[in-house]
Amino acid sequence: MELLERIHVLSQADKLKPVREVIKEIAEKQKCAPENVECMVMAINEGCMNIMQHAYAEDEEGEILLEFYKDGQELVVRIYDFAETVDKATIKSRDLDDIRPGGLGVHIINKVMDKVEYLDGPDGIGNLLEMRKKIKSK
Repeated sequence: MELLERIHVLSQADKLKPVREVIKEIAEKQKCAPENVECMVMAINEGCMNIMQHAYAEDEEGEILLEFYKDGQELVVRIYDFAETVDKATIKSRDLDDIRPGGLGVHIINKVMDKVEYLDGPDGIGNLLEMRKKIKSK
């Protein structure tokens, strides 16, 4: 796997606009299909927002590390947080029949990305969300 970019941001929603721009630049530079670029931007934004809201419980000093890799014909994104390790079984979307705002980030991520894994962070510290998206649609 080839590392393309590494970004550190604080757990602050206003930090996500430049992150979204970087995601778009990386994906476009790798000749990612336009529909896949938008999927990646949406999924990564949702992943970061979930970290901010749930892992850091709105603590704006929490750190988020994003790493972007190219692995063959896939772009791989790893999002690390350094919060308490979460029980992976509790990471799920709310029931789609429950009509109300919010709570669909996990559903969106799983729907638009090709592969999603929730892992423990390195050395047992924090959490790692790894997502993969094919560069070209079939």
